[in-house]
Amino acid sequence: MLKRDPNKLFPHDSLMRYTFVPLVPRWITPNMVTIFRILTIPFILFFLALNNYKVGVPLFLFSAFTDALDGSLARLRNQVTEWGTFYDPLADKLLIGSVILFVVVKHVHPVLSFLIIFIDALILIGGYYRMLKGKPMGSNIFGKTKMFFQVVGVSMLLIALWAGYDFFIPFSNGTFALAIVLAVISLFTYGI
Repeated sequence: MLKRDPNKLFPHDSLMRYTFVPLVPRWITPNMVTIFRILTIPFILFFLALNNYKVGVPLFLFSAFTDALDGSLARLRNQVTEWGTFYDPLADKLLIGSVILFVVVKHVHPVLSFLIIFIDALILIGGYYRMLKGKPMGSNIFGKTKMFFQVVGVSMLLIALWAGYDFFIPFSNGTFALAIVLAVISLFTYGI
C-alpha cells in the first residue's frame, strides 16, 4: 500500500492556484464545496430524467469540476480535514455513481456500470475503515486519474445524448474501461 500525505500537492494544483482558487472567497471552505457538490446531485438527476440535457449536462460538468476545486482549495490553503478526506471521495462517488445508474446503465451497459460502482464502493469502504482506525489517507494519482476518466466518460455520453450523436458513445465506453483499470489499481495502491 502506498501512503500519501493528504497535504501533498497534485500537478493540477499548480494550475488551480493561479486560475480558480483566487476566485473563491476565503470564507468558503473546501468542505462547503464538497457539501455543495452533494446538494447538486438531485438537481442533476432531475434535469437528466426530463432529458433536459442543456441544463443537466452543464450542471454535471460544473459539479464534477468542484471535485478538483475543493481538493486544491484544501491543499493550497492548508485546510485538509479528516472530514474532507472521507466525504470528498464520497461526494465524487455519489455524483458519478448516481449518473452512471441513471444514464450509463440505460445507454451503455449494465455490467460496466456495476463494475464502476462496485470498485468505487470498495475504495470508499477501505477509506472508511482507515478513518475508523485513525489513519485517514488522501487520494492517490490513480484515484484522481480514475475520477477524471469517469467524468470524461459520463460527459461524452451526456454530450452524445444532448447532441443526438452516437459518435461519442464508443469513446465513452473506452474511457469507462480505462477508469475501471485505474480504479482497480487505485484500490490496491490505496489499500484495501
